[in-house]
Parts: sequence; structure tokens; C-alpha cells
Amino acid sequence: MLAASASAYSSIVQSSIVQSSTVQWDGRSPQLELTNHVAFAAEPQQGWSVEEARGLPAAAWTRVRGENVSLGYSDTAYWFRLDIDNIAGSQTTALLEIAYPVLDHIEVYSFVGGNPVSRLVMGDKYPFRERPVYHRNFVIPLDLPPDQLVTVLLRVRSTSSMQVPMTLWSPDTFHAEEQARSLFEGLYYGIVLVMVLYNLFVYLAVGERSFLYYIGYITAMPLFLASLHGVAFQYLWPDATWWNDQAIIVFLNLVVVFGGIFSMRFISVLPSTHPVLSRVTILVVSVAGLLALAGLLVPYRYMILPTIGLAFIGCTGMLLLSIVRWMKGDPAARYYGVAWVFMLFGGIVLALSKFTVLPRNLVTENATQVGSAIGVILLSLALADRLNREKKRNFEAQRQLLVEERKVRLAQEKSLQIQQDANTLLEQRVEERTRDLATLNERLRELNATDALTGLKNRGYFDRAFQTLSVGAFRFGQPLSLLIIDIDRFKQFNDTYGHLVGDDCLRMVAQGIRQYVTRPQDLAARYGGEEFVVILPDTPEEGAVQVAEKIRREIEGTDFRVSDTTVRLTISIGVCSLTPDQADATRELFRRADEALYAAKAQGRNRVVCHDPDQEALTAGS
Repeated sequence: MLAASASAYSSIVQSSIVQSSTVQWDGRSPQLELTNHVAFAAEPQQGWSVEEARGLPAAAWTRVRGENVSLGYSDTAYWFRLDIDNIAGSQTTALLEIAYPVLDHIEVYSFVGGNPVSRLVMGDKYPFRERPVYHRNFVIPLDLPPDQLVTVLLRVRSTSSMQVPMTLWSPDTFHAEEQARSLFEGLYYGIVLVMVLYNLFVYLAVGERSFLYYIGYITAMPLFLASLHGVAFQYLWPDATWWNDQAIIVFLNLVVVFGGIFSMRFISVLPSTHPVLSRVTILVVSVAGLLALAGLLVPYRYMILPTIGLAFIGCTGMLLLSIVRWMKGDPAARYYGVAWVFMLFGGIVLALSKFTVLPRNLVTENATQVGSAIGVILLSLALADRLNREKKRNFEAQRQLLVEERKVRLAQEKSLQIQQDANTLLEQRVEERTRDLATLNERLRELNATDALTGLKNRGYFDRAFQTLSVGAFRFGQPLSLLIIDIDRFKQFNDTYGHLVGDDCLRMVAQGIRQYVTRPQDLAARYGGEEFVVILPDTPEEGAVQVAEKIRREIEGTDFRVSDTTVRLTISIGVCSLTPDQADATRELFRRADEALYAAKAQGRNRVVCHDPDQEALTAGS
């Protein structure tokens, strides 16, 4: 078995008789790729204990030579060794990230000066909550004492592709990089969600079944990618360890099923037009459907290779179908073919990465997402183009009807009646579609109620909600509190550090506000510029002041890093609480809170001031 495993990855790594080279960690480096510092050894069938693995001679270890640790599919367990020397001169903390979230079982042993320090067990066969750091990848915190050699041993066993990409991060850099990753993930899934809703509404409007199959396809694709990248395990089913593996099989096969059915209907690959191609496509779709059902029963290790192979055949087949139809002069095949070029590219790159033909890196890991996002958009345009062509055909049919009417004078009255009926029906359908599109636009406007920079509600949503909450407070005789929050000296901050850093500052303040505005009926929004507002229904003055003070302390105590320096930010908050004596009390409530904010600024900033009608302003905290 060891000989077979060695031959599987001999084209990717080169053997060496020395152990891993020591990593020099100074505590100031943002990150360090560990590929060239890692050595590995294949565990024999009878297994090794950690002491046996630690005591292996240098000749038993193999140095990694390449862009990443990627050993293909194998039932063999592997040991990985990494030596870290902290040269910072003081105790530091680093994060070891294994950026492949579908590994089944990982044992992590750390030794300091030859003495065992810790043991961690993780993997996607264990509940997500058992991880030391809640992250879709495996993140291991390491305490690195000064002038001590820290040895990390990892035992990895998995039914998925044996890829173990390791990176050593400083905690600050890791969390900053994670924000960019999350933004990329959110952008992709946001695009897909919009496309799903758009095509769902169009399907409900026109009743065309092609839209329904397309919805199934663009729903299965992101669920497959979310399962593969660990996003689904983190957010959707963190305790369903068995389903976490099987979901990859099920959703990938469903991509082939819905993609194949949609393709047959959309570009007219039917038994009547293409007997051979339609039978082959039906066969591929049927096999994918059976594999999807088998994915609910058969273990992952037996399903993954047939599923990847069938997905490759399916993607290639769909591209061939589009080429054939394009050559036949089908206009729909133009968009369809270009879309499948992008999708096929992403799928092939991912498959070749899993089979270790291509290295695992940022491009190969995200190619499927980028390709599928572009493909989803293009296919949506293709569906819209199809509807437009059908509409043109209807108008052309009407024109031909008018020509025939002129030729057949004897049937003029009957032809005129037919024309009137056709026009009436067309107008009804146009009106129906116009109403449906207006409803769709209204729903999309509702989705557009979030401030893109901070993630809080925007001013338009706040104005509408403020009026509604004021009416509710008046009707039920409940107190309504308003907080107006302003970042102190924000213009000077922007002039000093630039608008990009200013945007990061706004996001940090928004995060601090969000931590203490947690009730479902409460509302936090960005009012404009550096100004934020918080509405607290059914909250008296004392409670509102407490919330405001917590927010102020949170912002004051948060370290905001600009390059290598730490900047302290402060905010001023004006608070007003009243029980409205009329339905529209928004102007009065806002005016009083705004006066309290100006009082907070005048009293030296970094404080909470509550409006008092008898005294011009009462300081509640500083």
C-alpha cells in the first residue's frame, strides 16, 4: 500500500532524506506559507503512535517540493512535521491554518523543547463547535515561547483528496484577511441569491418550466460549493457530520441533473431533433440522479471519484450540446455556449486540483465560484433573450396576419375580429407581466434597504421605520427612545489617514453599535456620513442611556489599527426618550436628540448626553 501511495504523488513532490526545515517566526510577519518547511511520512497499515512518529529517523521523512501539500485520494494516513523557532525574543501567539475544510480526521500534537504541550483533534467528522477557532478552515492556535523550538506533528486521514495547505498567520493579519474572504463569499452567494429570486419571479409570471429547472441548477451549484468550502458546515449544519460529507455528493450530482434537463429544454436537444444526443444526455442525467440518491446511503469514499468523473462528463457534454446547437443556428446556444465555457473551466480546474494535476492555490480553489457566477448571469441573460425573441415572434405573427388579411378581402370581417382578439390577449399579457415586474421591482427595493459600507440599515429604511414606530408608540402609550451617534473629529481623521481607512473606521463603529442593539424591535442605521441612529421602542430614558453608554465604552475601548499604529476613536451620543402625544412625533424626537448630541460635543465629546426639557442638557456619562 505504501508503494502504491508513493507512486501516486511522485510527480508532485520530490523525496529528501532530511526533516522539515525550521520556520523562523519573528512575530512581526503577517503570514508565512509553510509548504517548503513541511515534511511528511506515510503511516504503515498497523499505524504509529505519536511517540513512534516523533522518533522516526530523518530518512523516513519526505520533504515537500512544490506549491502545496497535495497527495491525491488515498486510504493511507499521513504524518506531517513542522518545526517553529520563535526568534521574537518574547512569548507570541500564531495561528496555523489548514485551508482544506473537508479533511476527515486531524490530530495535532505540539512539543516545546521536546516536552509535549497540547493535543487537539478536529476534522469534518467532528461537530463544528469542537474546533478551537470557529472557522470554516481548520485553525490551530499556537503559543510560541521565546528561544524554544516548537515541534508540531499532525496526523491526517481523509476519504477526500489529501490536501494539507498550511499557513502560519499572525492573529491580526488572519482576521483582516478573513474579512476579505468573507466579502468574496458574500458577493458570490449574493449574486446567486438575486438570480434565484429573479428567475423564480419570472417563472411565477410566465409559467415557463425552463426557469424552474434553471432555479434547481443555480440552487444546487452554490450549495455544492458551500459544502466543499466548509461554509455550509459552519452556518447550515454544524452538527450534521455525516451529512456534511454526503452533501458534496448529493449537490454535485443535482447540478448535473438540473443542468442536463435545463439544457435539453433550453436549446431543444430533444428526441425529435437530436435522437442520439438526447439519449446520451438522458443517460447522464439518470446516472447523476441515481448517484444523488446513492449519496444518501453510500459512504463518501465510494462515491466521490464516480461523482467527479460524471460531473466532468456532464460539464463537457453540455458544452458539446451548445456547440452542436450553435452550428445548427439556434440563437439561444450563443449565450448558453459562452456560459458553459466559464462553468466548464471552473469545474475542470477544481477537478484537476483534486486529482493533484494542478496545484491547490487561490486561483484553482475559486475558479468554480467565479466561473459559475459568470455562467449564472449569462444564462439568466439567455433566458431573458429567449423571452424577447418569443415576443418578437408574436409580433411577427401579428404582422403576417395583417398581410394575409389584406389578401383575403372576402374574410375581412373575420380577420379583423381575430386581430382584435389577438391584440386584447396581448395587452392582457403585457399588463400582467408589467404588474408582475412592478411587484418584483418593489421586492428588490425592499432588499435594497441596507447600507453597503456598514451593513446597517440605510437612511431611507430608517425614515420609514421611524415613522411607523412613532405611530405605534403613540397608539400604545409606550416610551420611544432615539440615539444619535457621531464619530468625534471624523473629518480630521479622514484628512489624516484617507477615506479608505475612514471607511474601515465606519465599519468598526457599526460593528460596535450592532453588539448592543440586539432586540428584534430595535433598529440601528447609518444616517449619513459619520452619523448613526438607533431607535429603541418601548425603552425608557434610563435603559436608552445604558445602551448608549455601552456603545460609547465599546468604541472607546476598541483598538483601531492603522498600518503599524493603534488609533483610539471616540463617539458622542445624544439621547432623547419620550412617550409621543401625537402620531407624528419624529421631528420633535429627532430635534431633541440632535440638541443633546450638540451638547455632548460642546461638553468635550466622548460622552452621552440625554435631553432634558427642564434643563437644557443633562450629562449622563463621559
